[in-house]
Amino acid sequence: MAGSRSGIAGALIKFSLPLIGSGVLQQLYSWADAFIVGNVEGELALAAVGSTSTLVNFFITAITGFSLGLAILAAQKYGKQEAESISRVLSTFSIFLGGVFLVLAGLGIALTPSLLRLLHTTEDTVRLAEEYLRIVFAGVPFLAVYNVYSAVLRGLGNSKAAFYSVLLSSAVNVVLDIVFVAGFGWSVAGAAIATVISQAAMTVFLTAYTAGKYEALRFRPGRAAFDKASFLSGCHFGIPPMLQSSVSSVGGLILQNFMNSFGTQTVAAVTTAYRVDSIIMVPVINLGSGISTLVAQDTGSGDMKHAKKTFAVGAVMMAAVSLLLTALVIPTGGQLIALFGAGAEAIDIGRRFFQRIASFYVVFGMATAIRSYLEGAGDVVYSSFAGMASLACRIAASYALRPLSGNMAIAYAEGVSWVFLLLLYAGRMVWKRRIARHPAGI
Repeated sequence: MAGSRSGIAGALIKFSLPLIGSGVLQQLYSWADAFIVGNVEGELALAAVGSTSTLVNFFITAITGFSLGLAILAAQKYGKQEAESISRVLSTFSIFLGGVFLVLAGLGIALTPSLLRLLHTTEDTVRLAEEYLRIVFAGVPFLAVYNVYSAVLRGLGNSKAAFYSVLLSSAVNVVLDIVFVAGFGWSVAGAAIATVISQAAMTVFLTAYTAGKYEALRFRPGRAAFDKASFLSGCHFGIPPMLQSSVSSVGGLILQNFMNSFGTQTVAAVTTAYRVDSIIMVPVINLGSGISTLVAQDTGSGDMKHAKKTFAVGAVMMAAVSLLLTALVIPTGGQLIALFGAGAEAIDIGRRFFQRIASFYVVFGMATAIRSYLEGAGDVVYSSFAGMASLACRIAASYALRPLSGNMAIAYAEGVSWVFLLLLYAGRMVWKRRIARHPAGI
């Protein structure tokens, strides 16, 4: 790996660009559902699909949280040149996570009406939301297996495979959305069916790609598919970020309930704004993935000096990307909401939401850069607790700011939580560097 700043920047760009591309395409799942449903079926159906996002994200963030830890583990083993260990991690967690989320998806389907009532889903959207959510839950096991494979390949430095698989599934999803919703008139159910089929296609493609390209990662007769040592190592790295993601999703349910209290117009506006925001933030999230992966590889090989250089270059790149996104989003937020078929009131709410939240993008970007460095170096436990503390701050701020700013408290509270998160991560980094310089004084 090149040691110069330009070489590090090039490595980060080369690794992160396919992740950014696949991240953008993954967001097209929800974008396509919302865009086509909103324009074909109207604002009520749009709000119904949006109101399920926190429940679906509960599963998705738990999966991606755990796979974040697996990617770091695989990258460290790659740095140590332990190919056989990586293979055992892949097979063990494909079986384990696939089975666990198959059971959880079944529970989600059975409990859908109760979950929607718990969130106080508005009466005019609850029937459509239930119809959509039951079907979408069926795709969760596919996502679990896909994310295990994607995480291991990222650890190996291969970020292109995920892009290829998501490109395929996005094309399938968009085409089937058009056919099922606009053509067959299946409304939100058609959008959900299209999503599940595309997720299955994505998973099949990536497993086949991995088996074809990496002989060491193929399942072989006579080799144990489940390895206890790999399971324990994977849990050590995967459980902390998974817990953070799961707690964040529970917090998201609380915040969804908070949002629902403002009525259907705010739900349609803000849930659609978060769909847009999720794709806008893809470059930040995936540049962070690039930082954590390269730092983890350096950590595995014992080259911490290079890891620090990677962070320094990555932080500069992150600041530039975040500021660019702020400049793009603030003047265009309302127009982006309008693309989804929202009404005039919802568009105005979305415009004001973006003017506020985008002002904090650079704060979130810097927090992500520091977090990625800490996680790549193996400090996943602190990172997870910091994320949970930030969520608690966001929930408290939401209710505290409501009397002052009404439904815009949703945006302000998230910005405040990002500032808090940045302080926690920056404090941790300063503390760790002080210990490294003066270990005898501790």
